[in-house]
Amino acid sequence: MKEFDYIIIGGGCAGLSLAYELEINDKLKAKTLAIIEPRAEYKRDKTWSFWKVMSHNFDDCVMKSWKNFTINITKKTNHLECQSYPYQSIDSGLFYEKIINSLKKNKNISFFKDISEINPKNSFIFNSVPSIKKNYLNLWQHFCGVEIETQKDFFDDEIFNLMDFDCDQRESVHFFYTLPYTKTKALIETTWLSKMNDNSQKDYDNQIKDYLENHLKLKDYKITYKEQGAIPLFYPTYEDTKNKINIGTAGGMTRLSTGYTFLNIQEHSKYICKNIENISKVKKFEISKKYQFLDDIFLRVLNENPKIMPVIFFKMFKSSPKTVIKFLSNKSNFLEDLSIILKMPKWTFVKALFR
Repeated sequence: MKEFDYIIIGGGCAGLSLAYELEINDKLKAKTLAIIEPRAEYKRDKTWSFWKVMSHNFDDCVMKSWKNFTINITKKTNHLECQSYPYQSIDSGLFYEKIINSLKKNKNISFFKDISEINPKNSFIFNSVPSIKKNYLNLWQHFCGVEIETQKDFFDDEIFNLMDFDCDQRESVHFFYTLPYTKTKALIETTWLSKMNDNSQKDYDNQIKDYLENHLKLKDYKITYKEQGAIPLFYPTYEDTKNKINIGTAGGMTRLSTGYTFLNIQEHSKYICKNIENISKVKKFEISKKYQFLDDIFLRVLNENPKIMPVIFFKMFKSSPKTVIKFLSNKSNFLEDLSIILKMPKWTFVKALFR
């Protein structure tokens, strides 16, 4: 069986981002790479969105950027700006096409459906497939989104709605999310932060239909695309193994309080690429312990006090938008962290700290 210098298990966002970073930096001219991915074809299946707090390789895959956004609870709306850090939305179909076309030009890169097709014994492995054990206590961010088109201009495509909590909460945390790509096209998502122990919150189609027709008062539209997913708001289990590094969600690149992963993946990929010649000896890359600590407290509060979370999110954005964005994107300093913390209900968070 054929051997490779490097193996990437999982050809999704994390695996392909790493492969592309290595390829464009000429790290695979004299090294071989196998990518293990079972899917038969690549097509649009996700939308990755984030505040652009750092440069990345995929500006040509961005569907739309916004510099204004809103967050709202019942009878209150906060209009905010993100001029310094625009919010970007990436089309996974364009992302896949760009990377696959690039990788196929390199004869040192091969794709396989299963790792049993090669000999991994002497390879360095990058694993992007998380090991998740079922636990009824675990919180998830689970969602379903549809891209719709209207016959007449309906949306203001200069501003997106980050969180609309004016909806049925069902004793969990629930909001809608609207990304208007044009005046006639938008992605509308229903998003839950909950334990997902049953299917009672998964009537996504009904939720979206009700929101479109009874909340947005939109009757004449057609659905052109649909996506669905679940992001673990906990770190997957893993074992430290020689000659193996976990990447993506499997490697702890998901920010637990937000679900944001895309830019963390890009930063991790750059770190690996920079240190690839000595990769077995470099320090593990991870989201700062500061954010891990703060996210742990935040999720305890969310788990125990779901009813007050819409107000907490709303109050958080009473700080400078730039400060909040940096905090949510792992780029804030101590004073910025403090300004966020001071907006929170102090006694609620203090109690969570000691549980």
